[in-house]
Amino acid sequence: MLLRKDDHVLFYGDSITDAGRLGEDNNSGLGCGYAALCASLLAARLPELNLRFTNRGISGNRVFDLEARLEEDLLDLEPTVVSVMIGINDTWRRYDSGVLSPIPDFEACYRRILSTVREELGARLVICEPFCLPIPPDRTGWREDLDPRIAAVRRLAVDYGATFVPLDGLFAAAACRKPMDTWLPDGVHPTPAGHRLIADAWIAAVTEAE
Repeated sequence: MLLRKDDHVLFYGDSITDAGRLGEDNNSGLGCGYAALCASLLAARLPELNLRFTNRGISGNRVFDLEARLEEDLLDLEPTVVSVMIGINDTWRRYDSGVLSPIPDFEACYRRILSTVREELGARLVICEPFCLPIPPDRTGWREDLDPRIAAVRRLAVDYGATFVPLDGLFAAAACRKPMDTWLPDGVHPTPAGHRLIADAWIAAVTEAE
């Protein structure tokens, strides 16, 4: 499996990863989302690995923000496993403020981040797919921008041999079982149940046999 004894796992991303990690009830800096669930579940299931976890999600970030803070928030911390979830704000800003993240620029920036992490740390990579459900209905129009962004993320996972966590289809399937607001009330930000879906998928991806 991807994980090894004494690994330091760092979660890097936007508000979905952040999940209140800087708030008063911050769960030792892990927040209250999928990152904290991954940490607690793996600590219970695989205590012999002595894993350490760090959350460096920041609400509102686009891929360019991740690159800007790469040294301080990632490289200086020297993780051995880096999990990245980014992309939905690169789409969202197009529709709420007219700020564009063209797909070639998005992909090139993401590629620079992954290359730097590999070259400077030799860390193993986990790439989490961005996702969205059509709630409220205007989110349906976002697919024009989001779908090619998801395709770019999948290309990067292949190119870097990263462990890939496919989440867009996961939420689509979940929304066929229970209403969309059970999982993503605004189409983007998970409920506790939605975070558990992510955590379960993440753990399955990093613990399956290679």
